[in-house]
Amino acid sequence: MHIKTMEGLAGANTSHNLLKVPFRVFKEARRRGDMATMERAMDYASDFAEKTQEYQAEADEGMKEDAKEAKEREKLELEKAIEKRKEDGEKLEENAEGNTGSKADTLEISEEGKASLKNQATQEQPEPFGDKSGPGKEPALYSKAGTTEPAGMIGGKISITV
Repeated sequence: MHIKTMEGLAGANTSHNLLKVPFRVFKEARRRGDMATMERAMDYASDFAEKTQEYQAEADEGMKEDAKEAKEREKLELEKAIEKRKEDGEKLEENAEGNTGSKADTLEISEEGKASLKNQATQEQPEPFGDKSGPGKEPALYSKAGTTEPAGMIGGKISITV
């Protein structure tokens, strides 16, 4: 809060509170019918009212300055945010340009590994899911009766139920 705003608000509040005293004196003088005291009380009241208005004007001026400073701060923060976003965008573009190659891993097999692979391919390996030597090398389909039939013998639709 700006110093003028604080001073204006505090002064206006104090002057307004001090304004209550001459009004009380005015009311008492009116009740008694004392015109001279009533006039003096109204002079004091008008002085305090003028001071209150002066302090209010000072508070208004301070609030305008506060608003102006706040707009300037907001403008600077906005410029900083825009500048930061531009820098971040430039960094992203640099990273994107530098990483145009694929990110795949490469694997090199040594000569010993190649030889070992050839030796394994020539040796007979066991089947991972058991013996597949079954009734025939061709796939077989089962009928509703439970008998096997070669796949080539069945025509039309085939429905599979698990």
